[in-house]
Amino acid sequence: MQSWWMQMDEHGTQLEQRDVAVPQPGPGQLLVRVHAASLNRGEFVAGHGLTKAGQWKAIGGEGAGEVVAVGPDVTAFHLGDRVMGRGAGAFAQYMLLDAAETIAVPERLTWEEAASIPLTFLVSYDMLVLQGRLKPGEWLLINGVSSGVGVASLQLGKALGAKVIGTSGSAQKLEALKALGLDVALHTRAPDFHAAVMDATGGQGANLVVNTVGGSVFAEDVRSMAFEGRLATVGYVDGVLHADIDLEALHAKRLVLFGVSNKLRTKPQKAAAVPRFVAEVMPHIAAGRIKPQIDQVLDFAQLPAAKARMEAGGHTGKIVLRMPA
Repeated sequence: MQSWWMQMDEHGTQLEQRDVAVPQPGPGQLLVRVHAASLNRGEFVAGHGLTKAGQWKAIGGEGAGEVVAVGPDVTAFHLGDRVMGRGAGAFAQYMLLDAAETIAVPERLTWEEAASIPLTFLVSYDMLVLQGRLKPGEWLLINGVSSGVGVASLQLGKALGAKVIGTSGSAQKLEALKALGLDVALHTRAPDFHAAVMDATGGQGANLVVNTVGGSVFAEDVRSMAFEGRLATVGYVDGVLHADIDLEALHAKRLVLFGVSNKLRTKPQKAAAVPRFVAEVMPHIAAGRIKPQIDQVLDFAQLPAAKARMEAGGHTGKIVLRMPA
């Protein structure tokens, strides 16, 4: 089968398409013929993923397709089922999924839409619900709202009844996101949004902040938080890995700061939230109240071009690869 591999070192990132053997499912696993897989910015940022310098790795973190083989001890899925999930090596004609992390694809979804859900929306669910405890009527601030995780967080936030403020360096992207319910659009990439956030929230500040950008906006996020506010750090595409913490604000406002990453989690830890996600979020997706936002669909061989578009920040929502037959 055809599969994309990547190596990262001090000279940059190298991509290579390889012909490798089709994997076989072990206990608790499914073999899926991949129809579509989507890109995630973190996989191409040094330190985000598990790729060590100089080491080649099969890449792709989420995909959707048809079950073609079932491993021992799997009873919930069968041959021919349409499924989606998080799994290593998704940029390939076939991938393995752990049944515990596999989700059935609703009828109304295309393969490309399904491939845009598992990782991105589970991350947003972790930030907004499991750790963020977002409540109806609260204010949600999203830095980099036009990113894949940013758009998913906007949609999930609105479904949960929150009011959403989003920052982006593109006025055009912000305008487009108003159709998804963006309440306050702040056209900026700089740490200069505190006054606008306080004005929008009547001086209260944001109850939950999703930082997809990194250290360059961290201190401004803390300034912009409400009493008992929560701050989720999910990325650092700006490359800024250190930031000042205002201990007085942290102390006085009883703030909660947390990270969102699967890098060090065990398989059971990653799978634990899937049943709740299926019960609480998938009905919104199945009914069309949340519709995955796809920026562009490219052919499997065009991964380098897809990666370049993502890193240039030209996308709104998800960039998806369509797999070869």
